[in-house]
Amino acid sequence: MIYHAISEILLFWHAAWQRLLGDASALGTDWSWVLGIVFLVLTVRIILFPVFVKQIRSQRAMQALQPRLAELQARHRDDRETLQKEMVELYRVEKANPLMGCLPMLVQIPVFLGLLHVLRHLKPTMPEHLKTLYGWSVTQFDSASSATLFGAPIAGSFGSSGQELALLGAGGATVRIVAAVLIATMIATTYLSSRQLILRSGWATDPRQRLVQRLMLYGIPASLLVSGLIFPIGVIIYWVTTNLFSLGQQTWMLRRYPPPATATTGPGTPASTPTAAPTRDGDAAGRPAAPKVGAKPTNRRRRRAT
Repeated sequence: MIYHAISEILLFWHAAWQRLLGDASALGTDWSWVLGIVFLVLTVRIILFPVFVKQIRSQRAMQALQPRLAELQARHRDDRETLQKEMVELYRVEKANPLMGCLPMLVQIPVFLGLLHVLRHLKPTMPEHLKTLYGWSVTQFDSASSATLFGAPIAGSFGSSGQELALLGAGGATVRIVAAVLIATMIATTYLSSRQLILRSGWATDPRQRLVQRLMLYGIPASLLVSGLIFPIGVIIYWVTTNLFSLGQQTWMLRRYPPPATATTGPGTPASTPTAAPTRDGDAAGRPAAPKVGAKPTNRRRRRAT
Protein backbone atom coordinates (compact mmCIF):
# COMPACT_ATOMS: atom_id res chain seq x y z
CA MET A 1 0.00 0.00 0.00
CA ILE A 2 2.72 2.48 1.02
CA TYR A 3 4.76 1.58 -2.08
CA HIS A 4 1.83 2.43 -4.34
CA ALA A 5 1.21 5.74 -2.52
CA ILE A 6 4.87 6.79 -2.73
CA SER A 7 5.03 5.80 -6.40
CA GLU A 8 1.88 7.74 -7.27
CA ILE A 9 3.13 10.94 -5.64
CA LEU A 10 6.58 10.60 -7.22
CA LEU A 11 5.17 9.87 -10.67
CA PHE A 12 2.72 12.75 -10.39
CA TRP A 13 5.44 15.30 -9.69
CA HIS A 14 7.76 13.78 -12.29
CA ALA A 15 5.03 14.15 -14.92
CA ALA A 16 4.34 17.73 -13.82
CA TRP A 17 8.00 18.74 -14.09
CA GLN A 18 8.44 16.82 -17.33
CA ARG A 19 5.61 18.81 -18.90
CA LEU A 20 7.29 21.98 -17.72
CA LEU A 21 10.93 21.15 -18.47
CA GLY A 22 10.63 18.38 -21.05
CA ASP A 23 13.25 15.63 -21.29
CA ALA A 24 16.16 18.06 -21.38
CA SER A 25 18.88 17.66 -18.74
CA ALA A 26 21.50 20.10 -17.53
CA LEU A 27 24.70 19.55 -15.54
CA GLY A 28 24.30 15.83 -16.00
CA THR A 29 21.02 15.90 -14.06
CA ASP A 30 17.55 14.69 -14.99
CA TRP A 31 15.75 17.48 -13.16
CA SER A 32 12.24 16.11 -13.63
CA TRP A 33 13.11 13.09 -11.45
CA VAL A 34 15.22 15.01 -8.92
CA LEU A 35 12.52 17.66 -8.51
CA GLY A 36 9.95 14.86 -8.33
CA ILE A 37 11.73 13.55 -5.21
CA VAL A 38 12.01 17.07 -3.75
CA PHE A 39 8.30 17.73 -4.22
CA LEU A 40 7.49 14.30 -2.82
CA VAL A 41 9.09 15.58 0.40
CA LEU A 42 7.14 18.84 0.27
CA THR A 43 3.88 16.95 -0.27
CA VAL A 44 4.47 14.67 2.70
CA ARG A 45 5.56 17.51 4.99
CA ILE A 46 2.57 19.67 4.10
CA ILE A 47 0.25 16.75 4.85
CA LEU A 48 1.99 16.23 8.20
CA PHE A 49 2.10 19.92 9.13
CA PRO A 50 -0.92 19.74 11.52
CA VAL A 51 0.79 16.83 13.28
CA PHE A 52 3.94 18.91 13.78
CA VAL A 53 1.88 21.76 15.25
CA LYS A 54 0.36 19.31 17.76
CA GLN A 55 3.85 18.02 18.50
CA ILE A 56 5.24 21.45 19.38
CA ARG A 57 2.20 22.27 21.51
CA SER A 58 2.63 19.01 23.39
CA GLN A 59 6.33 19.75 23.91
CA ARG A 60 5.49 23.17 25.35
CA ALA A 61 2.94 21.59 27.68
CA MET A 62 5.49 19.02 28.82
CA GLN A 63 8.09 21.71 29.45
CA ALA A 64 5.63 23.73 31.51
CA LEU A 65 4.88 20.63 33.60
CA GLN A 66 8.53 19.91 34.45
CA PRO A 67 8.46 21.62 37.90
CA ARG A 68 5.31 19.73 38.89
CA LEU A 69 6.74 16.45 37.61
CA ALA A 70 9.91 17.03 39.66
CA GLU A 71 7.74 17.67 42.71
CA LEU A 72 5.85 14.40 42.17
CA GLN A 73 9.09 12.48 41.73
CA ALA A 74 10.45 13.89 44.98
CA ARG A 75 7.20 13.20 46.86
CA HIS A 76 6.80 9.59 45.64
CA ARG A 77 10.46 8.70 45.38
CA ASP A 78 9.95 5.28 46.98
CA ASP A 79 6.55 4.47 45.47
CA ARG A 80 6.86 3.92 41.72
CA GLU A 81 3.27 2.78 41.28
CA THR A 82 1.78 5.87 42.92
CA LEU A 83 4.20 8.09 41.01
CA GLN A 84 3.10 6.57 37.72
CA LYS A 85 -0.58 7.06 38.54
CA GLU A 86 -0.02 10.68 39.59
CA MET A 87 1.92 11.43 36.40
CA VAL A 88 -0.76 9.86 34.18
CA GLU A 89 -3.43 11.89 35.97
CA LEU A 90 -1.38 15.07 35.58
CA TYR A 91 -0.97 14.44 31.84
CA ARG A 92 -4.71 13.81 31.54
CA VAL A 93 -5.75 16.96 33.39
CA GLU A 94 -3.26 19.20 31.55
CA LYS A 95 -3.94 17.45 28.19
CA ALA A 96 -0.24 16.72 27.64
CA ASN A 97 0.95 13.67 25.74
CA PRO A 98 4.62 12.68 26.24
CA LEU A 99 4.44 10.38 23.19
CA MET A 100 3.35 13.15 20.81
CA GLY A 101 6.96 14.22 20.30
CA CYS A 102 7.72 10.94 18.51
CA LEU A 103 4.61 10.88 16.32
CA PRO A 104 5.91 12.91 13.31
CA MET A 105 9.04 10.76 13.13
CA LEU A 106 7.00 7.55 13.38
CA VAL A 107 4.72 8.74 10.56
CA GLN A 108 7.69 9.58 8.32
CA ILE A 109 9.44 6.22 8.79
CA PRO A 110 7.03 4.28 6.51
CA VAL A 111 7.38 7.00 3.84
CA PHE A 112 11.16 6.83 4.03
CA LEU A 113 11.21 3.02 3.91
CA GLY A 114 8.74 3.06 1.03
CA LEU A 115 10.92 5.41 -1.02
CA LEU A 116 14.00 3.34 -0.14
CA HIS A 117 12.30 0.20 -1.45
CA VAL A 118 11.01 1.88 -4.61
CA LEU A 119 14.41 3.37 -5.51
CA ARG A 120 16.30 0.15 -4.78
CA HIS A 121 13.78 -1.55 -7.06
CA LEU A 122 14.99 0.60 -9.99
CA LYS A 123 17.46 -1.68 -11.72
CA PRO A 124 17.92 -1.96 -15.50
CA THR A 125 18.08 -5.75 -15.19
CA MET A 126 14.66 -5.96 -13.56
CA PRO A 127 12.33 -8.31 -15.51
CA GLU A 128 9.71 -6.44 -17.49
CA HIS A 129 6.76 -7.86 -15.55
CA LEU A 130 8.26 -6.48 -12.32
CA LYS A 131 8.86 -3.03 -13.77
CA THR A 132 5.12 -2.35 -13.76
CA LEU A 133 4.76 -2.95 -10.02
CA TYR A 134 3.36 -0.10 -7.90
CA GLY A 135 1.67 1.58 -10.87
CA TRP A 136 4.77 2.23 -13.00
CA SER A 137 4.87 1.86 -16.76
CA VAL A 138 7.88 0.28 -18.46
CA THR A 139 8.80 3.66 -19.97
CA GLN A 140 8.65 5.40 -16.59
CA PHE A 141 10.71 2.63 -14.98
CA ASP A 142 13.43 2.77 -17.63
CA SER A 143 13.53 6.58 -17.41
CA ALA A 144 13.85 6.56 -13.60
CA SER A 145 16.45 3.79 -13.54
CA SER A 146 18.70 5.85 -15.82
CA ALA A 147 18.03 9.25 -14.15
CA THR A 148 21.14 10.99 -12.83
CA LEU A 149 22.25 13.77 -10.50
CA PHE A 150 25.44 15.45 -11.73
CA GLY A 151 26.22 12.28 -13.68
CA ALA A 152 25.53 9.85 -10.82
CA PRO A 153 22.43 7.62 -11.12
CA ILE A 154 19.88 8.30 -8.38
CA ALA A 155 19.44 4.52 -8.00
CA GLY A 156 23.16 4.10 -7.25
CA SER A 157 24.86 4.42 -3.87
CA PHE A 158 28.33 5.02 -2.43
CA GLY A 159 28.61 1.30 -1.70
CA SER A 160 27.43 0.10 -5.12
CA SER A 161 29.66 -2.58 -6.61
CA GLY A 162 31.42 -2.14 -9.91
CA GLN A 163 29.01 -4.57 -11.54
CA GLU A 164 25.97 -2.63 -10.30
CA LEU A 165 27.44 0.66 -11.50
CA ALA A 166 28.22 -0.89 -14.88
CA LEU A 167 24.56 -1.91 -15.23
CA LEU A 168 23.57 1.66 -14.38
CA GLY A 169 26.06 2.99 -16.92
CA ALA A 170 27.93 5.10 -14.36
CA GLY A 171 31.54 5.54 -13.31
CA GLY A 172 32.54 4.63 -9.76
CA ALA A 173 34.42 7.89 -9.07
CA THR A 174 31.49 10.11 -10.09
CA VAL A 175 28.99 8.15 -7.99
CA ARG A 176 31.22 8.17 -4.92
CA ILE A 177 31.97 11.89 -5.13
CA VAL A 178 28.31 12.86 -5.52
CA ALA A 179 27.23 10.38 -2.82
CA ALA A 180 29.95 11.56 -0.40
CA VAL A 181 28.93 15.21 -0.76
CA LEU A 182 25.28 14.31 -0.22
CA ILE A 183 26.08 12.11 2.79
CA ALA A 184 28.11 14.92 4.39
CA THR A 185 25.24 17.34 3.72
CA MET A 186 22.74 14.86 5.16
CA ILE A 187 24.76 14.44 8.36
CA ALA A 188 25.33 18.19 8.77
CA THR A 189 21.69 19.16 8.20
CA THR A 190 20.48 16.38 10.54
CA TYR A 191 22.77 17.68 13.30
CA LEU A 192 21.77 21.31 12.70
CA SER A 193 18.07 20.43 12.73
CA SER A 194 18.37 18.59 16.07
CA ARG A 195 20.62 21.28 17.55
CA GLN A 196 18.26 24.07 16.53
CA LEU A 197 15.30 22.36 18.17
CA ILE A 198 17.14 21.55 21.41
CA LEU A 199 18.85 24.92 21.85
CA ARG A 200 15.70 26.92 21.08
CA SER A 201 13.36 24.64 23.04
CA GLY A 202 15.69 24.04 25.95
CA TRP A 203 17.35 20.97 27.44
CA ALA A 204 15.06 18.71 29.43
CA THR A 205 15.48 18.65 33.20
CA ASP A 206 14.64 14.95 33.40
CA PRO A 207 17.85 12.88 32.97
CA ARG A 208 16.14 10.29 30.75
CA GLN A 209 14.69 12.91 28.43
CA ARG A 210 18.05 14.69 28.32
CA LEU A 211 19.69 11.39 27.31
CA VAL A 212 17.19 11.08 24.45
CA GLN A 213 18.08 14.62 23.36
CA ARG A 214 21.79 13.76 23.35
CA LEU A 215 21.12 10.65 21.27
CA MET A 216 19.15 12.75 18.78
CA LEU A 217 21.89 15.37 18.63
CA TYR A 218 24.90 13.07 18.25
CA GLY A 219 23.69 9.49 17.77
CA ILE A 220 21.48 9.90 14.71
CA PRO A 221 24.03 11.94 12.67
CA ALA A 222 26.75 9.40 13.56
CA SER A 223 24.57 6.48 12.44
CA LEU A 224 23.97 8.19 9.09
CA LEU A 225 27.69 7.99 8.34
CA VAL A 226 27.28 4.21 8.08
CA SER A 227 23.76 3.90 6.68
CA GLY A 228 24.44 6.64 4.12
CA LEU A 229 26.88 4.30 2.37
CA ILE A 230 24.04 1.97 1.35
CA PHE A 231 21.32 4.57 0.73
CA PRO A 232 20.58 5.23 -2.95
CA ILE A 233 21.38 8.79 -3.98
CA GLY A 234 17.67 9.46 -4.49
CA VAL A 235 16.97 8.58 -0.83
CA ILE A 236 19.74 10.93 0.35
CA ILE A 237 18.16 13.69 -1.77
CA TYR A 238 14.90 12.97 0.07
CA TRP A 239 16.64 13.13 3.48
CA VAL A 240 18.53 16.37 2.76
CA THR A 241 15.35 18.03 1.48
CA THR A 242 13.49 16.88 4.59
CA ASN A 243 16.18 18.36 6.84
CA LEU A 244 16.18 21.70 5.03
CA PHE A 245 12.39 21.83 5.27
CA SER A 246 12.62 20.98 8.99
CA LEU A 247 15.07 23.82 9.63
CA GLY A 248 12.67 26.33 8.09
CA GLN A 249 9.62 24.82 9.74
CA GLN A 250 11.23 24.74 13.20
CA THR A 251 12.36 28.35 12.87
CA TRP A 252 8.76 29.40 12.22
CA MET A 253 7.34 27.14 14.95
CA LEU A 254 9.80 28.27 17.60
CA ARG A 255 8.88 31.89 16.89
CA ARG A 256 5.17 31.06 16.84
CA TYR A 257 5.34 28.85 19.95
CA PRO A 258 8.34 30.03 22.02
CA PRO A 259 9.57 27.74 24.82
CA PRO A 260 8.47 28.52 28.40
CA ALA A 261 10.74 30.52 30.67
CA THR A 262 11.51 27.40 32.71
CA ALA A 263 13.34 25.75 29.80
CA THR A 264 17.09 25.23 30.12
CA THR A 265 19.70 26.38 27.65
CA GLY A 266 22.27 23.70 28.22
CA PRO A 267 22.71 20.30 29.84
CA GLY A 268 21.61 20.98 33.39
CA THR A 269 22.05 24.74 33.02
CA PRO A 270 18.97 26.85 33.78
CA ALA A 271 18.07 29.50 31.28
CA SER A 272 19.36 32.90 32.31
CA THR A 273 16.82 35.55 33.18
CA PRO A 274 17.63 39.25 33.11
CA THR A 275 17.92 40.89 36.50
CA ALA A 276 18.29 44.51 37.44
CA ALA A 277 21.79 45.63 38.27
CA PRO A 278 22.35 46.39 41.98
CA THR A 279 22.55 50.04 42.92
CA ARG A 280 25.49 51.52 44.75
CA ASP A 281 23.76 51.62 48.12
CA GLY A 282 21.02 49.01 47.63
CA ASP A 283 20.03 45.66 46.25
CA ALA A 284 19.03 44.65 42.71
CA ALA A 285 15.53 46.09 43.16
CA GLY A 286 16.90 49.51 44.12
CA ARG A 287 15.97 49.29 47.81
CA PRO A 288 18.42 50.99 50.21
CA ALA A 289 20.77 48.67 51.97
CA ALA A 290 20.06 48.02 55.64
CA PRO A 291 22.63 49.58 58.01
CA LYS A 292 25.12 47.16 59.45
CA VAL A 293 24.91 46.35 63.12
CA GLY A 294 27.37 48.46 65.02
CA ALA A 295 28.10 50.72 62.08
CA LYS A 296 28.93 54.33 62.85
CA PRO A 297 26.34 56.92 61.78
CA THR A 298 27.14 58.89 58.68
CA ASN A 299 27.77 62.65 58.71
CA ARG A 300 24.20 63.28 57.48
CA ARG A 301 22.75 61.35 60.44
CA ARG A 302 25.02 63.19 62.83
CA ARG A 303 23.76 66.56 61.56
CA ARG A 304 20.14 65.43 61.99
CA ALA A 305 20.91 64.23 65.51
CA THR A 306 22.30 67.63 66.40
